[in-house]
Amino acid sequence: MLKVNRDDECPIWQQLLDQAIHNITTGKWPPGELLLPSRELALLVGVSRSTIQIVYEELFSRGYTVTSRRGGTRVSDWTQKTRFMEEVAARGPITPELPLLNDAVSQLQNWFRGKENRNVEIDFSPHEPYLDQHFQANWRQSFLQASKETDLASWAYGNPYGFVPLREQIQRYLSLERGIHVHIDQIILTSGAQHSLDLIAQALLNEGETVCVEDPGFPASWMAMKYRRMNVVPVPVDDYGIQAERVPPQSKLVYVTPSHQCAVGVIMSEPRRQQLLHMAAQHQFWMVEDDYDSEFRYRGDPLPTLFSQQPQNTLYMMSFSKMVAPGIRISAIVGPTEAIRQLAHVHELTYRHLPIMEQLTLAHFIEHGHFMRHMRRVRNVYRRRHEAMTKAIVATGLSKRFKLSGVETGLHMLLEAEGSFDEEAATNQALDKGIRVYPLSKYCLESDRKGWVLGFAKVDESAIETGIQRLAELLL
Repeated sequence: MLKVNRDDECPIWQQLLDQAIHNITTGKWPPGELLLPSRELALLVGVSRSTIQIVYEELFSRGYTVTSRRGGTRVSDWTQKTRFMEEVAARGPITPELPLLNDAVSQLQNWFRGKENRNVEIDFSPHEPYLDQHFQANWRQSFLQASKETDLASWAYGNPYGFVPLREQIQRYLSLERGIHVHIDQIILTSGAQHSLDLIAQALLNEGETVCVEDPGFPASWMAMKYRRMNVVPVPVDDYGIQAERVPPQSKLVYVTPSHQCAVGVIMSEPRRQQLLHMAAQHQFWMVEDDYDSEFRYRGDPLPTLFSQQPQNTLYMMSFSKMVAPGIRISAIVGPTEAIRQLAHVHELTYRHLPIMEQLTLAHFIEHGHFMRHMRRVRNVYRRRHEAMTKAIVATGLSKRFKLSGVETGLHMLLEAEGSFDEEAATNQALDKGIRVYPLSKYCLESDRKGWVLGFAKVDESAIETGIQRLAELLL
């Protein structure tokens, strides 16, 4: 019999429900047990019929009872479902085997972070830009102003192409600074280079098609394509850029970094550019031009883009990770209208749109001049650090034993060694001295080239001199 304690603060219906559930779960009311009609039970317990009806409705909604017009309310066979769930819980979920994904993630982490188990004093990271409190203050100002000025419509589901005012600011910037003149519908925003590449693979390629990447090159490019089950073909890079004559005619896409080759750092020569452009037009494959750090050039103006020379089958990738900060996670793909529309359709299906606050803030940051002032400031910082790095490498004699390349543009340069060089041992010895360097082999698919990719954006001049001096003492 159910009992009511009127001194208890717990509502009467809750007391009765708890007792009923206890009776069912302990077997006191076995499956199939017919419960008393609500009117009769209410009289026995001394409560209103509506209270009992609430209890019965809760038992039914939680699956403890079943009802029928003629059969009344009975205890359900809930124990069978419970046993099944216990068996499932004991076994755990069955997950698919994903060796390709697991291997790719491991490789990417190894390339990006290096060895994390050492104390590092000086980190020549080629992946991260310079950030300071001045940037943080300006970004905070743009964040607060954008938050204050935005209307409620901005918080609804967004445009899969990206926030229109931000694309307009990017359109203006590309026109003024890079000589790229496009409509805003030729611009789609993404959350970084890897997202861009994955979106391109989904929208413009079919599984198993041939994709060419530079070797050495940007590891995330081939990892993303391999994950999408493309046939990835590494194409060697020499002093003039990707060896275009080695690109198979059946290729559907070629990924290149022509303005500052990722890893080796060379600039693609004009004859090589024309050769690649001619092949792309002849064989009708996509060129993906990743212009990740060409804004920082130490000899002359930024180079013309492949997109400006052949926009009909070139996808131009730009990222604010190097120009501003990796944490913003906003990039853009610029391309033919139809191709960008296809990317937007896939983006809408799989990702919907980017978070609005970062887009609002970046749009304000650019529109109110903070971005260009930031670029002018960091260019001066990078110029000083670039000069300190090159001078230190020459002064210590490292440039006599190693080949120095990639010094015209970007935020890293390459010290390339001979084939007999024990890259792994030297890298570990440098770590023992508190210096983290980035082996060229981590950027290679089939290439056996060796050396170190050295970034200088996050290292001040005195630390650069100290770090290069320690490397020289280790190697010379």
